[in-house]
Amino acid sequence: MIAKAAVRETLAGSKGELVALSRRIHETPELGFEEELASAWIAELLTDAGFRVDMGICGLPTAFSATAGSGPLRIAICAEYDCLPGIGHACGHNLIAAMSAGAGIALARVADDVGLTVTVLGTPAEEVGDGGGKILMLERGAFDGTHAAMMVHPAPFDAVAPRIIASSSFQVRYQGRAAHAAAFPELGVNAADALTVAQTAVGLLRQHIAPSDRIHGIVTHGGEAPNIVPSQARAQYQVRSETLEKLQSLVPRVHRCFEAGAIGTGCTLEIGGGSKPYAEMAHDGELAELYKANATQLGRRFPESHPLLERFAASTDMGNVSQIIPSIHPLISIGSLPAVNHQPEFASHCVTESAEKALFDAALAMAWTGVDMASNATLRARLIRPSQKADGS
Repeated sequence: MIAKAAVRETLAGSKGELVALSRRIHETPELGFEEELASAWIAELLTDAGFRVDMGICGLPTAFSATAGSGPLRIAICAEYDCLPGIGHACGHNLIAAMSAGAGIALARVADDVGLTVTVLGTPAEEVGDGGGKILMLERGAFDGTHAAMMVHPAPFDAVAPRIIASSSFQVRYQGRAAHAAAFPELGVNAADALTVAQTAVGLLRQHIAPSDRIHGIVTHGGEAPNIVPSQARAQYQVRSETLEKLQSLVPRVHRCFEAGAIGTGCTLEIGGGSKPYAEMAHDGELAELYKANATQLGRRFPESHPLLERFAASTDMGNVSQIIPSIHPLISIGSLPAVNHQPEFASHCVTESAEKALFDAALAMAWTGVDMASNATLRARLIRPSQKADGS
C-alpha cells in the first residue's frame, strides 16, 4: 500500500530526532504534573513537523494537543512522559513519548490522503495512581470527538492485550500525641503503632481476597525520633481489582483495616484521595488484531503463553479512556529480561539499542494501524459515530 510505504519513509527520516528525544527525556526525569521540559521538547518536535500545537490544555500546564490533517476519522495517540520517584524512567515513558510522537509524525504525512485527523495528546502524570492526566483530560473534553485512541508501552515481552486492572490510590494520616518515650510513655498516643496495627490487618485480609486483587503501600512518615512517641504517621496505599465494580467492594474492606489501627490506639484517622480511580482496560479486539498483524510484519512475536505474562497485572489511566473510546494499549519488548518494569535496571535498558528498535517498531505499527483504520470501510463506519463526551453522554 502506497500510504504505508510513505509512513515508513517518513518515520525512517525522523528516527534520529525521535531517539534523541527519548534519550533527552530519559536523562532529565520529571515527576507527574511537573514534566515541563519533556512536554515542551515533544511539542517543539511536533510543531516543527507541521502540527497545530496547543500547550497547557485542560488546565494542566504540562498537557498538550498536537493535531495534523482534517479527515473525518479522528485518532488520538497518547504520549506519556512522567517518571517514577527515585528510579527515573523505569517504566519507559521516555520511549512512549518518542513512539507516540513518531507515530503521529508518520501518520501526518498521509492523513488527508487516507481521511484522517491525527492528534498526539500529551498526557501527564500517568504514574500518580489516582486522578492521572488522562482522567482529568477526559473530564475536561480533550478526547471529545475522538473515534479511536492508542499507545504502546515498553515491557520485557510483547503482548497485544495485556491484563490491565482497576486501581485506586489513597493517603492515610494518623494523629496521636507525642511524649517522652522513656520518661512518660503512658502520656503518649502512638500513631506509628496505629499504622502497624493497620498493616497487620491488611496482611491478614490478603488471605480472603481474590488472587487477582492487589494491596500494597509505603509508609511516608513514621515519627521524628526513637525517644519521642510518634504523634503522626502517614502512608500511601494502592488497591487493585479486576474491574471498577470489584474495586468498589474491596476498597472499603481495606479502609476498615486502617480504622482498626485508630480504634486500637486511640488515634484519629484521616483518609484522603481515591476519588478518581483507574479503570480496567477494555481492549478493542479489532484494533488490537490490526496492531498485531502490523507488529508481526516487523518481526514482533506474540507467544500464546509466557511465565511473566500469565502473572502480569498493571493499571493505567488509559483504561479510563478505553471505557469511552475504542482503544488499544499493547506492550512491546525492549529485550530487558531479567529486568522488569519499575526496576532501576529496566530504566537503564530504556536507552539501549534494543529499546530504540522497539521505539521504531511501535511507532510504525501504530501508524500502520491508523492507516488500516481509515482504509477499512466497515471498521471506519463502526468507529465514526456520534461524538461522545467524557461522561459518556
